[in-house]
Amino acid sequence: MKEPIPVTESVNPRTAHIDRADALTIARMINEEDRAVPQAVEKELPAIAAAIDAIVVAMENGGRLFYVGAGTSGRLGVLDAGECPPTFGTDPSLVVGLIAGGDRALRTAVEGAEDSTTLCEQQLREYDFCAQDILCGIAASGRTPYVLGGMRYARSLGATVLSLTCAPDSPMAALADISIAPAVGPEVIAGSTRMKAGTAQKLVLNMLTTGAMIRRGRVYGNRMVDVQPTNQKLIGRAERIVAEVCRCPRAQAKAALSACDYHPKVAILMLLANLDAASAAERLASCGGQLHQALDERTDTAQH
Repeated sequence: MKEPIPVTESVNPRTAHIDRADALTIARMINEEDRAVPQAVEKELPAIAAAIDAIVVAMENGGRLFYVGAGTSGRLGVLDAGECPPTFGTDPSLVVGLIAGGDRALRTAVEGAEDSTTLCEQQLREYDFCAQDILCGIAASGRTPYVLGGMRYARSLGATVLSLTCAPDSPMAALADISIAPAVGPEVIAGSTRMKAGTAQKLVLNMLTTGAMIRRGRVYGNRMVDVQPTNQKLIGRAERIVAEVCRCPRAQAKAALSACDYHPKVAILMLLANLDAASAAERLASCGGQLHQALDERTDTAQH
């Protein structure tokens, strides 16, 4: 009996003659197919929310989030992990992206790496992956051996395992504690999962880390109050955030930031609670970094 063709490899009848189209028609076809991606992700929101909660629990218990994937999926995981430190001020070890073939695979294909069932386990061992950590396997087809090997190893340790695929009834989905599987259908070019599948994965990964960081107090309102101001653009952003939240002149915001090594969250608490940098940092630490809670304590203290 023939093995069924994965949906990610199937041929899209709507683009069967794309090779004869002009540039504008090609662009329209691709755009039309891309419209299905957000709707597919929307159907997975309950699973995404459950995954966010699981990530928060793991991190609050000292665990880390690991993304593992090959090819496009692996690159997307590495990208999302790499964006967390500058955006949310996290330690680079909190969210880790592993790709089949290692860093070289970020730019060029490493032949055979994704077919290894033991390589991911080896990489996870190098990071001392443990039961407190949480692993998210990423693969459009849901059947990449490299990812499956990593998922099995994580499960053997008792860690929570997530899967992000575009194939609901895949081997990865069966292994996962929480399966996220936006069904985007066949690609514009058969098997080119860097397109709709990759877009869906990027949307979900954005939600996972952003949602977890919001829940852990890395955002105040909708502002990234833990941004690391490592360049002029981000320095300016930090100053604007503090000035807007505190409704103070930019110069005052800049002075507060200068006094606390440019930590926006600390500067905000300094200005709103009339604290020095050390006291503001101490209060934030006692509140688990939750600025809302630290400001509520200011109100409670004033009332007493």
